[in-house]
Amino acid sequence: MQTVAGIQYKKPKVSLLHATPLVNAELAGRTCYQSFGKSEHLQVREFKGIPIDDIESSELMESLCHVYHHNSVSEHINLTYNVTTSRGVLQEQSRHRIQSLSVQSTRYTMSSVLNAYNATVTFHDFFWIIKQLDMFVVDGYALELEVKHLYEKLELQSNIATLSKWFGMTCSNEQEHYLHYQNDKDEVIFSTLQSMKQKRNVGDIFKWIVTDNWKVDLVFTMNLRALTNYLKLRDSGAAYFQMQWLADAVVKATPQKYLNLVSKKYAH
Repeated sequence: MQTVAGIQYKKPKVSLLHATPLVNAELAGRTCYQSFGKSEHLQVREFKGIPIDDIESSELMESLCHVYHHNSVSEHINLTYNVTTSRGVLQEQSRHRIQSLSVQSTRYTMSSVLNAYNATVTFHDFFWIIKQLDMFVVDGYALELEVKHLYEKLELQSNIATLSKWFGMTCSNEQEHYLHYQNDKDEVIFSTLQSMKQKRNVGDIFKWIVTDNWKVDLVFTMNLRALTNYLKLRDSGAAYFQMQWLADAVVKATPQKYLNLVSKKYAH
């Protein structure tokens, strides 16, 4: 948890899912110069065009990245990260052109929020459930405000619709049948709704309730050249503070042998 201007924020979480073997980039560089015999690695010197075991360092790649800036060779290394962050950070992340980005869908993952609203009568009960779902990156009074606005938006939309239309938008047939027989709503009803078949695709009619502080899961892949540019911009005091946190988490999740090629700032 980090406090900025009085607001408590949960920091991003990052894990590395996959990294291309460093030896691929070494082999690509040696191919350019036909210099296999000069490698410090025996298996590279004896390379016969078939896959070989990975290496932990590369004198050639360090020279190409930091001295000669032959950075196209580092494009042969892709790193894939799993991230939990905010929708606001997602907007910043999406500005980086050279990446593959897959993001949690609001259309298909809204059911828990709708179940919480349908299962409760008061804001207090709704707040308790949403807090357990851990849906926002803020905490404290900021979290209470976020959930209050979320509740009011859902209340507005439900008041406009008839009851049958509202259930049709938010529930599966099984859930709708169950709710018609409930009077006093609480967390028990929520748990029951969660255990039933979910209405997965709620369309786009609820996207307007999502805010920048809404938590989101995503996976992104960058090649090492793009990652170098990414960290230069985002691991900087000039970057948006939540992006600085994300960049720092990416650095911590990245194996040292790749960081050595990104910048001497990270080299050991």
